[in-house]
Amino acid sequence: MNNFSMKDVLKKNVMAIALFVIYVLFVLLAAAIKGTNMLDPSVVTSLIEQNAYVYILGAGMLMCMLTGGNIDLSVGSFVCFAGAIVGLFSVENDLLNKWFGVWEMQEVDGVMQEVLVKAADPLRTPVVLLIAIGIGLLYGAVLGFLIAYVRIPPWIATLAGYLAFRGLGTQVLTKASTTNAISNFPSSLTGIFTGKLFETPWGQPNIPCILLGLIGAAAVVFINFRTRRNKIRKGYHADPLWFVAVKSAIVVAVIMFLTVEFALDGGIPVVVLWILAILIIYGIITEKTTIGRHFMTVGGNAEASRLSGINNKLIMFVAYLNMAILTVIAALVVTARTGAANAFAGQEFELDAIAACIVGGVSAYGGAGTIVGMVVGGTLIGVINQGMSLVGADQDWIKIAKGLVLLAAVVFEITSKKSREKASKMAMKKDKVAEAEEQIKEASESLEEAATEASEAFTQEATDTQ
Repeated sequence: MNNFSMKDVLKKNVMAIALFVIYVLFVLLAAAIKGTNMLDPSVVTSLIEQNAYVYILGAGMLMCMLTGGNIDLSVGSFVCFAGAIVGLFSVENDLLNKWFGVWEMQEVDGVMQEVLVKAADPLRTPVVLLIAIGIGLLYGAVLGFLIAYVRIPPWIATLAGYLAFRGLGTQVLTKASTTNAISNFPSSLTGIFTGKLFETPWGQPNIPCILLGLIGAAAVVFINFRTRRNKIRKGYHADPLWFVAVKSAIVVAVIMFLTVEFALDGGIPVVVLWILAILIIYGIITEKTTIGRHFMTVGGNAEASRLSGINNKLIMFVAYLNMAILTVIAALVVTARTGAANAFAGQEFELDAIAACIVGGVSAYGGAGTIVGMVVGGTLIGVINQGMSLVGADQDWIKIAKGLVLLAAVVFEITSKKSREKASKMAMKKDKVAEAEEQIKEASESLEEAATEASEAFTQEATDTQ
């Protein structure tokens, strides 16, 4: 039975359609009002790089929300704290010198003072990265334990982290530098998250970038058609061939658009490779693995998942441990891009990640959501940010627009859920009516058979009596 419905397809992709419409709208407005070309390669690259943290944090927030609509309010503050720790150990600064520098008493202007005679050497980049990951693992383990096993509500536990880590990060930066910021990060650290692959001069087509884009587009087409073929072979429902072709063509168009933009802007940004790696890994986890299904099940019905043998507490623990690790990666990406760690880093990051998930169709109640949806939601928020900035709107109007989009996404989810429940109830009623009609039909046939048998028996008895 073919259950394909174009109406259902449009409902599932309403935010992707909205993203396309809003992007085209801002392209036209920016050109008409400010004479700015939003399709310029540098502008497109900037859009992706500026929203890198949204995609990274959004992947972790998705896993938390799948467990029952749970969120992590501490990610923005932890980005600030992690950036401060990375700066503390990778750059020469006052606090590092106080701890590990060599001091001697010397006479200065006739007064004996303690003088720094040998500054502390910054730690090597691999050690700094291990320290950052270690702090993330420690915090994630503590947070996951408190939420999963001590049963502290997630919003309370993470709100405590939101307050504490903003204060800790600010204190570290204040003690480490007279400017309350740490800059001049070593290139060995920033180069891991910044720069471009096979970089070429601006405007000159980057051939390796184009080849990688073509390979990626071909891989998408191959995977889509192979998936359809495997579904048919196994007897599962599969989308019509024409729809798979159209869907593949749209994805290929997006890939090639970004490929050309990156190629003309000097090459693929290194941060894009980080984003792709994280999104592919978490896409596979949520769609293809048992643990991904466990996350969905816990969020959909925690009691049923427990009775089926799933360790709900472990799933919750892993969700927040994972969130902390991704937060460290986001902190490294942001710190490398800006070239500095300061007390304002990470502000409202948690709200952007949550908004990306909600706008992207991740259920606020848990049990439903995809990485692709989160990417669409995050990109939509990013387009609104960039588009309104380019047309000259101030930050207040940008926040109003993002709030309205978020509200519209939640309303759409609730109404869609109600319509699905209503359709499910109607289908159940139809099934019950059909079942009842079948039972009535069977009963009528049985009565007719009984009447026929009784008539035959009466006739036979009358004949025997004669």
